[in-house]
Amino acid sequence: MMKAAGDVINARLEIMAAGMVDPRKLDLTEMSLMSSEKVEALSASASAVAKTFGDIGGRLGSGVMTEAGHASKAATSIATAATPAAAMQAQYSYAVGWWSRATAQMLTLNSALLKGQAEAMRPIHRTAVDNAKRLKK
Repeated sequence: MMKAAGDVINARLEIMAAGMVDPRKLDLTEMSLMSSEKVEALSASASAVAKTFGDIGGRLGSGVMTEAGHASKAATSIATAATPAAAMQAQYSYAVGWWSRATAQMLTLNSALLKGQAEAMRPIHRTAVDNAKRLKK
């Protein structure tokens, strides 16, 4: 994408320089695309980010509710344990389970954020590459 962006900047600077020398040579169509294509690409990128954060928020909310259920069951097990050792075992079981669930959620969240980053960059990358191809002609 960086090479494509550099190629686009170079080509457009040449178009602008030609327009400064002879205004009749200025490619007004290309100049008008400079803003509209950025708005389109950034809008698509923002939409991808919003979708990613919405999905993550839903997943986190669901995880909170699930964990509240686990905590409630653990509290009941601890409170109704017949012996202090049984209470400690119930607490230990919950803690180990929580650690495993928290780790899995963290890995899932990291994966979702990386996927979201790729989806946010996709429209910007596509626009830069398409422009570079079009302007090479």
